[in-house]
Amino acid sequence: MNMIVDIDPSSFPAWMLFLTSFFLYTLISFLRNYYDRRTNQQCYLVDYSCFKPTSDRKLPTDLCGKIILNNTKLELSDYKFLLKIIVNSGIGEDTYGPRNIIAGEEEAPRLHHGHQEVDEFFQATLDDLFAKTSVLPEEIDVLVVNISMFAPSPSISARIINRYKLREDVKVYNLSGMGCSASLIALDLVKYVFRSHKNIKALVVSSESISLSWYSGNDKSMMLANCLFRSGGCSMLLTNDPVLKTRAKLVLKCLVRVHLGSDDDAYNCCLQMEDHEGLQGFHLGKSLPRAASKAFVQNMKILAPKILPLKEIFRFGLRSLMKLKNKSSPKQSTTSVVDFKSAAEHFCLHPGGAAVINGIGKNMGLNEKDVEPSWMTLHRFGNTSASSLWYVLGYMEAKKRLKKKDRVLMIGFGSGFKCNTCVWEVVRDLEDADVWEENIHNYPPQRLENPFVEKYGWVNEDDAEEQVPIRRAQMIDHPVKS
Repeated sequence: MNMIVDIDPSSFPAWMLFLTSFFLYTLISFLRNYYDRRTNQQCYLVDYSCFKPTSDRKLPTDLCGKIILNNTKLELSDYKFLLKIIVNSGIGEDTYGPRNIIAGEEEAPRLHHGHQEVDEFFQATLDDLFAKTSVLPEEIDVLVVNISMFAPSPSISARIINRYKLREDVKVYNLSGMGCSASLIALDLVKYVFRSHKNIKALVVSSESISLSWYSGNDKSMMLANCLFRSGGCSMLLTNDPVLKTRAKLVLKCLVRVHLGSDDDAYNCCLQMEDHEGLQGFHLGKSLPRAASKAFVQNMKILAPKILPLKEIFRFGLRSLMKLKNKSSPKQSTTSVVDFKSAAEHFCLHPGGAAVINGIGKNMGLNEKDVEPSWMTLHRFGNTSASSLWYVLGYMEAKKRLKKKDRVLMIGFGSGFKCNTCVWEVVRDLEDADVWEENIHNYPPQRLENPFVEKYGWVNEDDAEEQVPIRRAQMIDHPVKS
C-alpha cells in the first residue's frame, strides 16, 4: 500500500526554517571555500626554459688549460692538484663560462661583466618561456629572482621588470646568497604566495654569476669552485590557476627545507671569503661532506613520512626493529635503507660534483639509470648552481621518461648549510628536449673521461718544473681564445 505524505512547510516554526536554511548556506559556503582553497593552493609548473649559452662561451680542455696557466700565482703542486680534481670531476668539454674569464680578464672583473652575464641568461630564457607558453609579460603577478653572488642596485629583478615592462603592482622578491638550492627556496616562496592569492602567475628566474666570483689565487679550498661551477640558468612559469592545469607539466606535491646554519662547521664549510692576499673567492671546506650528509638525513626524516606509502613505512620500521634486535651480532648490518623508489619514479639529484651524485645515489639505493640524468647534466653543463636541477629534469624530459602520474624527487644542497627537497607529479606525458635537443641522442656516451690527462699529464713528469715557464710563454704567444 503506497502512502503519500503531504507536508505543509507552513507547519514548521519559522525559527526551524531559518536554522535549516542557515545551516545549508553555511555548509555550502564551507564546501565552496574549501574547494577554492584546495584548488588555488595547487602549484603548477606550466613550463620552464634552461639557458644554453652560445658556442663561443664553451670551455674545452685547451682553453681551460690556458686559463689555469694564466694564473701566475700557481706552482707545480697546484697544477697537480687541479689536474686531479678536473680529471675526477665528471665535467666534459662542452660546458660554458663567462666572457671575461674566456677573454683572460678574470683578475680585473668589472660590473658590466656581471650585468652582461646575467642579461644574456634572462633575456634568452624569458623570451623563450613567453613564446612557449603564450603568456604575456603584463600577465605576470609575481617575480622571484635568485642569484647568489651578484646583487647590484637596482636589482636584477628590477632589470627584468624594466626590460619586459611588467605591471606596477607585480609582487617582487630578489633572493641572494642562498647557494645551489636557491631555486627550491624561490619555489617555496611562490607556494606561500599562492595560498593567499587566487589565479595568479609567477616567474622564477634562477641563475648564478661566475664572472665576478672567479678566484685568482692559490688557496686549494678556493680553487675547487673554479673547477666545478659553470654558466647556466633557468626561468620557470608557475601558477595556481586551475584553468591552466591542462597546459601544465608538473604539479608540486611536497616541499621540505632544512637549514643547519646554527652549526658552526656546517655554516663555515661553504663560504665566500678572502684569502691571505685579500683575493676574493668561494671556500669549500673539508667539513662539506659531513655537513651535506647531516642536512640530507635531517631532510629525509621530515620528507619520508610525507611521501612514502604506509606499506614502506611499516616495512622500514619492522626492519629497523629486527636489526636493532640483532645489533649484537658483528656480522649484522645496523643500517636500514628506505626504498624511496616506492615514493618516486625519477630522481633529480643536484649535480654538484661526482662525490655528491655518488653519495646520494648510494645512500638512497639508486641504480645507474636513476642517477644517469644527474651524471649527464654534470658532464654536459657542469654545476650551474641553483639551476642545475632543471637541466637534470630537462634530460629526463628529452629522453621521454616522464609519463603522466610519475613522481619526481628533487634534492638540492646549498651554502648555509641547506638541504631542500620537493616532489612533483607529472601532469601529462612530456617530451620537450629544450637545451638537450641537439645532442640528446649522444647521451649517455660510452665514456665520460675528459682528455685532461692526455693533454696536461706533463705536470706529473720528472721535468715538469722546467716545463712550466715554457708552456706559459707559449700561452703568451698564443693568447686565450674560445
